[in-house]
Amino acid sequence: MQHWLYAIACVLLASRGYAAEQDWNLHVQNTVIVQGDPAFRARYSGPNSLRNNGEVEETVTADLFAGLRLWRGAEVHLDALAWQGFGLSKTLGIEAFPNGDAYKLGTWTPDVMAARLFLRQTIGLGGPQEVVDDGPLALGGVQDVSRLTITVGRFTPTDVFDQNAYAGDPHRQFLNWAAITDLAWDYAADSVGFTTGLAVELKQPAWALRYGFFQLPAAPNSFTAEDQILKWPPEGRDGPFTKAWDMPVELEGRYQLAGHPGALRLLAWLNEAHMATYRAATAILLRNGPNASIAPARAFRYKYGFGLNWEQELAPGVGSFSRLGWNDGRTEAWAYTDTNYSGSLGVSIAGRSWSRPADTLGLVGVVDGASRANRRFLAAGGTGILAGDGALAYGWEKNLETYYDFALWPGVHLALDYQLVVDPAFNRARGPVSIFGARLHWELALRRLLG
Repeated sequence: MQHWLYAIACVLLASRGYAAEQDWNLHVQNTVIVQGDPAFRARYSGPNSLRNNGEVEETVTADLFAGLRLWRGAEVHLDALAWQGFGLSKTLGIEAFPNGDAYKLGTWTPDVMAARLFLRQTIGLGGPQEVVDDGPLALGGVQDVSRLTITVGRFTPTDVFDQNAYAGDPHRQFLNWAAITDLAWDYAADSVGFTTGLAVELKQPAWALRYGFFQLPAAPNSFTAEDQILKWPPEGRDGPFTKAWDMPVELEGRYQLAGHPGALRLLAWLNEAHMATYRAATAILLRNGPNASIAPARAFRYKYGFGLNWEQELAPGVGSFSRLGWNDGRTEAWAYTDTNYSGSLGVSIAGRSWSRPADTLGLVGVVDGASRANRRFLAAGGTGILAGDGALAYGWEKNLETYYDFALWPGVHLALDYQLVVDPAFNRARGPVSIFGARLHWELALRRLLG
């Protein structure tokens, strides 16, 4: 029976333009995002505030993806990334930030890096097989559904963890960070989103279990040691290997509901880094003023949290999704956002019913909040990764995003996007803010051209 399944899969793969097991592939993508907001109300502003006099910004990213099969089950992948531009207010002032390509350190002239450079070893465990599509980070082929996959090198934890079919790719889906991954997960990454690490996944037909270990940078929201070699211009350093890390564990269950596939993922994570507690940092600010350094409050400490990720097909081409996240809220943010609690609920609709099957319409609502200790820190004039208005009239941040992605022709898409942000960076003294955006994205599988 397995031989018949393999033969059928080979025919399917051949019909898509490549052999049953690709030896190599090449993909390229380019995405341009333009966003702007009009002036909005603000009773006061601080060092990390979203500018309230209106602005327009753009980001440009380009990736060359190359994959090579080394031996049976082993692939090496490279993502050569170039980026330029800035998010609104230099990517400050909103926790569910509205542009997934707006890295935390923008640039007027393009920076270049090997964003990903990793080895993936897949070990089949027998039983039924499935087709793995050719993609930017995958070689086409046939694999056992039951398999063990080990990934080691430089990549982003979200390549493996907290995946969602409807919300996870800012180049083709929602733009805001909360729809890309759990805002409350302070996942290991440099300022562009990548780091070195290890991920192990055991996949079975109805469930999967994943474990990861990733290195954290030495300073908050900074570059990692490999960026000294893999980034131009070079910069960055890691914290001590045994004391600066992020360790996620995820359990995924897959099911059918009235014939429609769904999945539920439970994420737990533990970090260690040279972090300040909000309580100690707030005491320094109250004693010495809002410009005081909080470095004396830092020591190697743990931070932990949990996430829940759900997706459910409702009808062919229509799906709903949700994420819930929580962390302990006692220590400063290190790599992602200042959020301590978050929740999102959304829907994604392909354009089949209006004869545009390659188009997508999406709608998502997001709420995110800060712990009591974090609120006191921000109210005392503290600054986090994204928040810091000099004071705080606390309220949950709310974000509503809708987009329509037009398929202009194969591989080329234009999207129009609107986001409404209420109480940005947890502050009722600022906003609401309307953000209008447009995205042009194209991608190409170069192997199909090269033969």
